[in-house]
Amino acid sequence: MRCELMHDKSNVHVTMVQMPAVNTPQFSWVLSRLPKHPQPVPPIFQPEVAADAVVYAADHPGRREYWVGAPTAATLITNKFAAGLPDRYLARTGYKAQQTDEPAEKPANLWAPADEDRDYGAHGVFDDRSTSRSYQVWASRHRGVVGALAAGAAAATVYFTRSQRAEG
Repeated sequence: MRCELMHDKSNVHVTMVQMPAVNTPQFSWVLSRLPKHPQPVPPIFQPEVAADAVVYAADHPGRREYWVGAPTAATLITNKFAAGLPDRYLARTGYKAQQTDEPAEKPANLWAPADEDRDYGAHGVFDDRSTSRSYQVWASRHRGVVGALAAGAAAATVYFTRSQRAEG
C-alpha cells in the first residue's frame, strides 16, 4: 500500500506503530487453550501508553514506524540482526510467560461480544503490574536531544581517552 501511495504521489502517509504487551480486557475473555488465565507477556504497559503513541504517530506521520516500549525495540532490533533468536527465546519462556498462576476463566468473545452487557473500558486486570510510561517512547519523540547527548558523550569519551594516552 505504501508503494502504491508513493507511486500515485499521494499525500497520504502510512505509519506502523509496533506495540508492546498492553493491559487490555481481552485477556479476561479471549478464547484460550492455555491451562491458566492468559496475560500479556511482561513487561506490561497501560493502554494510555499505546494510545498516546498512536496519537503522536498520527500527528507526526513522517516516520515509517514508531516503536512503543523498550521490549518492542529490543525484539525488533534483535530480530533484525539475529533472526530467530527471539523465537527460540520465546519457545523456552513464552508459554509460561503468557499465563498467570490463576485458574483459567472460560468466557470467550469468539462467537459473541463478551462486553455486550457493559463497557469494560480500556484497562484489563493487570493494573497493578503495568507501567504507565515508556522511556523508549520519550526518547523516540526527542531524537534530537538523545542524539546530541549521545554525540556529546562520544566526544567526551574520545577527548578523555586521548588525554589519558597523552599523559601516559
